[in-house]
Amino acid sequence: MQLQISPSMRSITISSSNEFTDLMKIKLAATTRHISSRTLFHTILILAFLLPFVFILTALVTLEGLNNCSSIDCLGRRLGPRFLGRVDDSERLARDFYNILNEVSTQEIPDGLKLPDSFNHLLSDMKNNHYDAKTFALVLRAMMEKFERDIRESKFAELMNKHFAASSIPKGIHCLSLRLTDEYSSNAHARRQLPSPELLPVLSDNAFHHFILATDNILAASVVVSSAVQSSSKPEKIVFHIITDKKTYAGMHSWFALNSVAPAIVEVKGVHQFDWLTRENVPVLEAVESHNGVRDYYHGNHVAGANLTETTPRRFASKLQSRSPKYISLLNHLRIYIPELFPNLDKVVFLDDDIVVQRDLAPLWDIDLGGKVNGAVETCRGDDEWVMSKRLRNYFNFSHPLIAKHLDPEECAWAYGMNVFDLQAWRKTDIRETYHSWLRENLKSNLTMWKLGTLPPALIAFKGHVHILDPSWHMLGLGYQKNTNTENVRKAAVIHYNGQSKPWLEIGFEHLRPFWTKYVNCSNDFIKNCHILE
Repeated sequence: MQLQISPSMRSITISSSNEFTDLMKIKLAATTRHISSRTLFHTILILAFLLPFVFILTALVTLEGLNNCSSIDCLGRRLGPRFLGRVDDSERLARDFYNILNEVSTQEIPDGLKLPDSFNHLLSDMKNNHYDAKTFALVLRAMMEKFERDIRESKFAELMNKHFAASSIPKGIHCLSLRLTDEYSSNAHARRQLPSPELLPVLSDNAFHHFILATDNILAASVVVSSAVQSSSKPEKIVFHIITDKKTYAGMHSWFALNSVAPAIVEVKGVHQFDWLTRENVPVLEAVESHNGVRDYYHGNHVAGANLTETTPRRFASKLQSRSPKYISLLNHLRIYIPELFPNLDKVVFLDDDIVVQRDLAPLWDIDLGGKVNGAVETCRGDDEWVMSKRLRNYFNFSHPLIAKHLDPEECAWAYGMNVFDLQAWRKTDIRETYHSWLRENLKSNLTMWKLGTLPPALIAFKGHVHILDPSWHMLGLGYQKNTNTENVRKAAVIHYNGQSKPWLEIGFEHLRPFWTKYVNCSNDFIKNCHILE
């Protein structure tokens, strides 16, 4: 880098060290010769200050070359052609290729076109067969469409397999039921009365906190009871009424007879032990279980007749969820008969078997329901859009005239799973009769009014009778998606694994499973011998 001042003081030139390029040349007017020495000194001082920057700029240009630009000078050279209206070859090629792709997007793919299996095979075919750009674009499009179909079919197959896994009974749980049933027949202690005779009056004492659980899953029931008792500040006030079916009764009774949760009290009853549950009192449910169309819908081929090309995986998953056989089980409908099954109780909390209690639920009995029957959380508001976005339109077919006439599609839905029921207020209503009448209408319409089990008729029957609880009492969706926020899970009073991915199944979400497994009694011999959770 050189600074040259002409002898006549007419110009000052700054040039690069190779002397091929004049970086800066300043021409001075004739009057410059009369410039003061002070001004000249300041000018030379400023130029001296700029020289290092000019030197650094020149070095950057030399080191970077033309292909890797970060300096201002290099950037200018790259942007220059744009300002002059010139486009480099790469952009022209990209534009031409886009035009070719756009052209072949509307063309028919020839029948019998042999497609490469991978990108490497595609490159090999191009080299061997000398593809032109149009042929390459057509083959590329055909490959992508094939891969999209394969991925879509795989997704639907995955959803079907998940549905079958969710509907099956794991080997360990089946083993547990069989071993406990055998224990009931051979061990007198497993057959002991629950609760003991001196505690029978407590079963109808409204000074206690009464929980109701209807299930045929012994392991799940043990977790619900254990979590509620361990989370309670006054477990001696807890009374659990467990209802199960006839085939599970012996095993369920054995578990709670052999595994005391004292000071809490547990009662186990089979549906066959309730005198009120006769065919005369539940004719509609008898029809639901025996109706051929219903049985085919819940137990038949879930893919036959379904047009998978016109649905999305998410909608298909929702339809599969609605076809779980549990929805035609009497145990699943029992909640609508709680006032009749427990005529001496005034207020109860009903729990599903796929929940975990993490906080003392005693304050639920202090909530004033304001004359309403059902205390429940809403499911149309919340951060989780997949779970907390349920309105009536998600459950009902509003193209059906009866549904369109009586319901508002934008009305918020509420959740089963953890409900506070005021049985005194319930007995003054016609909720059960409304529930039955809408079940009959849906059967008459060949299930065209709704598809999903017990919640839709309950949404109608309890209309106007629901008191909304704070959402912190009941967090849903742990069986639907793995993106559930674990910090929110820790804060919830009750967490609900509603959905297919139950924590006792292999398809359960690993990071959500520990909230459930912490209440499994892994030291129990029956649990160990059946290799549960191994």
